[in-house]
Amino acid sequence: MGQRCLLIPGDLRNKNQCQYVVACTLKTFGKINVLVNNLAVQFVQNRFLDISDEQWHTTFDTNLHPFFYMTKAALPHMTEGSSIINTASINAYTGRKDLIDYTATKGAIVSFTRALANNIIDQGIRVNAVAPGPIWTPLIPASFSPDMVKTFGSNVPMKRAGQPYELAPVYVLLASSDGSYITGQTIHVNGGGFVAS
Repeated sequence: MGQRCLLIPGDLRNKNQCQYVVACTLKTFGKINVLVNNLAVQFVQNRFLDISDEQWHTTFDTNLHPFFYMTKAALPHMTEGSSIINTASINAYTGRKDLIDYTATKGAIVSFTRALANNIIDQGIRVNAVAPGPIWTPLIPASFSPDMVKTFGSNVPMKRAGQPYELAPVYVLLASSDGSYITGQTIHVNGGGFVAS
């Protein structure tokens, strides 16, 4: 089978890198059943006018475009029963005022998920999203001040931030045949912080 590509460093903002990731996956495993699109940056700005053009483009280039590139590269190799899972955010629904560009990308991901689900439903491929609330990831201390980090997650009804492993069962559900009747949906995992109406 040749050399296996299990760790593939690279920049997913580059569509050629996304194509390379798919090629390595096919070389190593022979097929693609599940695609999870999950990457993001965020930059806190309290004033809209403080968002530079460069920041806006960086946020969209990082948070949204790789979802398109990875999906476009993987989809031709996916078959009936396969699943695409996109990571959105609670902020797409609550409109966080100090993360406008980040929030806009996450809203776009929700819409991308719905539209793509409708577009490929006849292929028997499901497309869903997960919208985490406050979850402890490296993005949090990298984005927020120490004071904000101290209180991170305390504003939701469960009064705490979630751990990454608390998201895992939702991704497993959406990836597996147990989620065979779910498509075009966004599942919220947020400690009660937002309930869709």
